[in-house]
Amino acid sequence: MLGLVIKTTGADYLVRSEQGDFTCKIKGNFRIKGIKATNPITVGDRVEFDPESGYITDLHDRRNYIVRKPTNLSKQLHVIAANLDQCVLVVTIANPTTATTFIDRFLATAEAYNIPTTIVFNKIDLLDDDQLEYLKAMDYLYRSIGYNTLQISATQGVGIDSLQQLLHGKITLLSGNSGVGKSTIINQIVPNSHARTAQISDYHHKGMHTTTFSEMYAIDHESYLIDTPGIKGFGMVDMELDEISHYFPEIFRISKNCRFGNCSHIHEPGCAVLEALKQHLISQSRYQSYLSIREDITEGKYR
Repeated sequence: MLGLVIKTTGADYLVRSEQGDFTCKIKGNFRIKGIKATNPITVGDRVEFDPESGYITDLHDRRNYIVRKPTNLSKQLHVIAANLDQCVLVVTIANPTTATTFIDRFLATAEAYNIPTTIVFNKIDLLDDDQLEYLKAMDYLYRSIGYNTLQISATQGVGIDSLQQLLHGKITLLSGNSGVGKSTIINQIVPNSHARTAQISDYHHKGMHTTTFSEMYAIDHESYLIDTPGIKGFGMVDMELDEISHYFPEIFRISKNCRFGNCSHIHEPGCAVLEALKQHLISQSRYQSYLSIREDITEGKYR
C-alpha cells in the first residue's frame, strides 16, 4: 500500500494513506542505496507498507532531500526531510541571536540540493532601535545575494499573511535554531496543530527544545509544512573543497573573473573574490562562513 510519512518518533513512523493513518516500523536491515544515514526513512518520504504487519517495505525514489551531519564525530548523515518544494529558515536578531554562520551553512546545504530558501526574521516586535538597524542590514544583505526574506512577529500576527501566501501549494521545510518561534508560527498557520512552545532559557539565553521529532502538518489539501527539531549546529554535507564556493551565489558569480580556474579565494593572485571583498561587494560575514566550511572539510570536523 502506498503512503506518505508524516511523522517520525524514534523507531516509529506515522504513514498516511487513502485508507487512513498507520503506525509503522522498518526492519533492521532496511537500507538506502547511496547514502549512509542515521535514519533510512524521513518525513516527506513516499513508501510502500504492509498495513497488516505494520512494516514499511519499500521507499520510492526521492525528488530531493536535505541532510545535516550530527554534531558528534559520526560520519553518517541525518536526513531532515524529503521531497521538498522549498525551505523556510526562521532566524532571530535577538532572543535568541541566530549566528550568521548557522544561516550560511543552512543556505549552502539547501543550495547543494537545489531547494529554494526564504529567510524569515521573526520577533521583530522585540527589537530596539539598534537591533532594528542590524535587521535592516541583514535583510538587505541576503536580498542582495538573491534570497527572499520576510519580517514577521508570530506572536503579534505581523507578516503571517505574507508567510501563508508563500506556503500555499508547496511542501515546505520549516527550520531554525531552538527558540526562534517555529512552534508559534505553526500554531498561527495551522491552528489545530497544538505545537508546543517554550520560553527562552535565561541561563543560556537560547531556546529550549520543544520538538523531538519531525512532523508534517497539512495547512490545506495542497499545502504542507514540515516541522523539525531545533538545530543547534549545522554540520555540512559531503562537499568537495572546490565545490563550496558554488553554494555561495555571490562568490560563485564573481569567481568567474578569477585568474585561475581552481582559485580557492584565499591567497591566489588575480582573485576576483578577494578584490570584491576589499571593495565590500562580498560581505565579511559570508566570506568567513565560506572559510569555516572549508576548514571543517579540510580538518574533518562536523559541527
